[in-house]
Amino acid sequence: MRNKWCKYVLMLAVVLCGTYAGGMLHEVFARQAEQTEEVSGSDRDYLQWQLKQMEESFQRQQEQIQALKNRVGEVSEKVYAGSDAVPAADVANKDLGKIVDALKGFKIGGLWYLSYQNGDTGNTTGGTSFNAVNIKRGYLTVEKEFFPWFSSRITSDVTTVKDPASNLDGSLALRIKYLYALFKAPDMVFLTKPNVEVGVVHNPWFDFEEKLNYYRLQDTMFIERNSILNSADQGLTFTTLLGGLVDEKYQKEVNAAYPGRYGSIQAGIYNGGGYEASEKNSNKVLEGRVTVRPLPDIIPGLQLTYFGITGKGNTTQGPAWDANLAFASFEHKYVVLTGQYFWGKGNQKGTDENDKRGYSFFTELKPHKKVSVISRFDHFDPDTNVSDNENNRYIAGVAYHIDRQHNNMILLDYDTVHYEKSGMSDDKRVQLTWQVAF
Repeated sequence: MRNKWCKYVLMLAVVLCGTYAGGMLHEVFARQAEQTEEVSGSDRDYLQWQLKQMEESFQRQQEQIQALKNRVGEVSEKVYAGSDAVPAADVANKDLGKIVDALKGFKIGGLWYLSYQNGDTGNTTGGTSFNAVNIKRGYLTVEKEFFPWFSSRITSDVTTVKDPASNLDGSLALRIKYLYALFKAPDMVFLTKPNVEVGVVHNPWFDFEEKLNYYRLQDTMFIERNSILNSADQGLTFTTLLGGLVDEKYQKEVNAAYPGRYGSIQAGIYNGGGYEASEKNSNKVLEGRVTVRPLPDIIPGLQLTYFGITGKGNTTQGPAWDANLAFASFEHKYVVLTGQYFWGKGNQKGTDENDKRGYSFFTELKPHKKVSVISRFDHFDPDTNVSDNENNRYIAGVAYHIDRQHNNMILLDYDTVHYEKSGMSDDKRVQLTWQVAF
């Protein structure tokens, strides 16, 4: 019995101890949970404080870096100021200045005639048809002024070779059109802006005529078209204007080329073969032009001109070559009129000594600053001692000026030649040409 009560007492003691131990454990676990929550809140606050400290430190470092950069710049300026060293920017500016100085006085320009042609070339067998795109001319010019009184020029000339007897026929050839030194002199009494070209130079005629008839892109001028002379040669050309300059309004609205108040003079001595050929003899050719503007205050656009040549044709035999040209021109804002009469003997190439005659008329109407209408008539007799060998050329065209007049432009023209010689058919050509100028 006693053992039974001991058993009950022991069991009761175990239950009471378990209950007490459970309460103790629950209290311990509750305290630990509270401590964990307290620790977690403290850690968050600590991390936020630490992040703020780092941000402030980084800001101070940035400020210190910028201050150090500024200090380095100040020290560098003081070092350069106290020594012969030159900053890189100054070196670059100095080199650029040298390049600008080296290019000072240079001018680069170009003039291209790009053409589509369709037609027939007349001959005794009934004519030869053609339909082609041609590069008629491709000029590239470089000029350099060394001093106000001394400059130079070189112009290259790309053209299509026309020589059926050569395997180069139809190919493109590059040659020199102009290569000269230009010397300018001060005005002297009645002479205004006198100058001298030496080298491969302008002859006294074509540069003048082509400043009245600006349609060289159509084809060559009258006497060159009939094989009397070409536009440049090796030699010397003297040029001067006469009596000062014509009115500035006329130069601005009509023409500023060769603006001598009373005209201009050009003359020179040349090898005689032209820029396309070498000299075949020791003869020198004399050429000269005298132009008078008789009424500069009343009709400034009226000019009267004489041009002459005397020498030998460019062959070893040296046949006689003489040429005379009487020329009249009138220019206005809305119209250009020219007329010329030619008489002479032989030609530049020396292929004959025939007496020759001819005349030509040119008209340009300018109804609008963007549009011009042109016409030309040439009559030429290559040998006055032979009957029925003359030819008559008719040209008509319309031009559109892309920018200013006579600069970049497009010309559509029709060109035909009627030959009096029996058995020769007419030349006929339709042509569209784009002149590119810069």
